[in-house]
Amino acid sequence: MRAALTKFWEGDLAWSWRHTPVAMVATVLLAILLIAAFGADVLAPHNPFDLATINLIDALKPPVWHTDGTREYLLGTDSQGRDLLSALMYGTRVSLLIGLAAVFGAMVLGIVLGLISGYAGGRIDALIMRIADVQLSFPAILIALLIDGVARVVVPGDMHEVIAFPVLVGAIALAGWPQYARTVRGSTLVEKNREYVQAARVIGISSPVIMFRHVLPNVLGPVLVLATVHLATAIITEATLSFLGVGVPPTSPSLGTLIRVGNDFLFSGEWWITIFPGAALVLLVLSVNLLGDWLRDALNPRLS
Repeated sequence: MRAALTKFWEGDLAWSWRHTPVAMVATVLLAILLIAAFGADVLAPHNPFDLATINLIDALKPPVWHTDGTREYLLGTDSQGRDLLSALMYGTRVSLLIGLAAVFGAMVLGIVLGLISGYAGGRIDALIMRIADVQLSFPAILIALLIDGVARVVVPGDMHEVIAFPVLVGAIALAGWPQYARTVRGSTLVEKNREYVQAARVIGISSPVIMFRHVLPNVLGPVLVLATVHLATAIITEATLSFLGVGVPPTSPSLGTLIRVGNDFLFSGEWWITIFPGAALVLLVLSVNLLGDWLRDALNPRLS
């Protein structure tokens, strides 16, 4: 294990990271956000979703540096008396979980369809790519809204909160698979004509085994870079849907939900309720985007 870590640290990717200050800062920032989000149960000073600990008398408390602020609520409270810092930590975790799940779903679907399209060719290739082209002609947010709206019509009203998370993840995933499919298809078209694929065909290995055991490992590089960039897009899409009121339920709010709730108080003087969630969303997306840009440049020598 230690030898593997030493080898990685001395490798080209780690060297590029150590000599890219922007990537180092983005990594530190993202690490802080991840620790705060997934360690919220331990690190958060309050549980903002435990009704027994919420006191309406503490509603709309300003941040600690304000004249009316208190040390108990460092970033103030919302209209329900919930600690905003704790809500940010829990909300960031919700946004990250939805974004990661959506990216994973889109990546799996896109890789499978891209491999089939590039390897099979012919009418199958044309059909899959035309579907991808049609979907790419619409903004991802509209496709996600359409899928979410259909699900809400089909499912009974008392089940909306139960299915909110899977529907949101599925909507974002179905809106993002064409990019993976096109990327994998292009790489598969190149790989399927190489000698190792021809040799596998000659000895009688089946096409599915060739695609997923031999071709797939050689086309994952661009996919991983695309997944990093797509994570930021998925988080923004989730925040947009939640801001519009069709995202996660209020009982488990994400950053988008916190921004929507705080927007009602923005012009009444309680600016911190929406500014801090907005800043957390910006920092999260910015750090992921910067890391994605660095990873793209580091894995593509022609860009350096």
